[in-house]
Amino acid sequence: MKKSADQFQRIGLVGNAEKSACAQSVRAAARLIARAGRQVIAEETTARHSRLQCETRPNAAELAGAVDLILVFGGDGTMLHTARQIAGSRTPMLGINIGSLGFLTAVPSDKIAEALKLVWAGEFKFETRALIEATGVCHGKKVKATALNDIVITRGAVSRLIALDVSVNGELITRYRCDGLILSSPTGSTAYSLAAGGAIVLPTADVFALTPICPHALSNRSIILPLSATLRVKAINTQPSAFLNADGQIVGELDANDEITIRRSRRAVRLMRLAHSSFLEAMRRKLHWRGTYL
Repeated sequence: MKKSADQFQRIGLVGNAEKSACAQSVRAAARLIARAGRQVIAEETTARHSRLQCETRPNAAELAGAVDLILVFGGDGTMLHTARQIAGSRTPMLGINIGSLGFLTAVPSDKIAEALKLVWAGEFKFETRALIEATGVCHGKKVKATALNDIVITRGAVSRLIALDVSVNGELITRYRCDGLILSSPTGSTAYSLAAGGAIVLPTADVFALTPICPHALSNRSIILPLSATLRVKAINTQPSAFLNADGQIVGELDANDEITIRRSRRAVRLMRLAHSSFLEAMRRKLHWRGTYL
């Protein structure tokens, strides 16, 4: 696990400007980085929100090309947003959790000093996380969206089921009548998919989880599929409306017969994991699992 810390001379900072607690944590990290003799470069909005006097870049995509490591301050939403911006970059991200549950944000905000000591000492590892993408037509317009967690097709505000035909590698699975469908990446299994009753998947597994939301047929269950599979989802009815979402962001509205293709993206992102941390440990802690050891 121990690696040379010399590779991290330029540290990028990205924070959620909507979280007031972010500014204090960003400033604390900037001071610690400077004391370690390393350069701080911040995304412009983050620098302005945190009142940092340092070199900046206009967005996370350009920041990734200028630094050796990006510290992301916020919750999982901030990590997802940053991941989509830097998709395909080899620059790793380390998430600093400000407030909420956070499976992607590995470091609590009060442990920044300890975390950076581990980074400087080379006590870390990298995990490559697969991205997934959706392409197709929504309401007459071609769309393409990338997600780290999930691609979701869901009904709008009307409390009626939508009908969706789903096929994998050209073979029909079934016609779902449901509130929606979640196709999650391995990383996204602990997000919306988990809340809808889907299985927990190790984030390094090469699988999708296809999980219906409130299906009318009680026999419809979450299905685990290989990450090499190509899925197609076809909207059947015109009412109620169905919407395509990527990591919680609306991509477009589907008309009847609109079809979306979902597959693994050619791009990926890299996350940094510190010594003595693991997905299973985080799951036990964050989900408050308890048990008796025999």
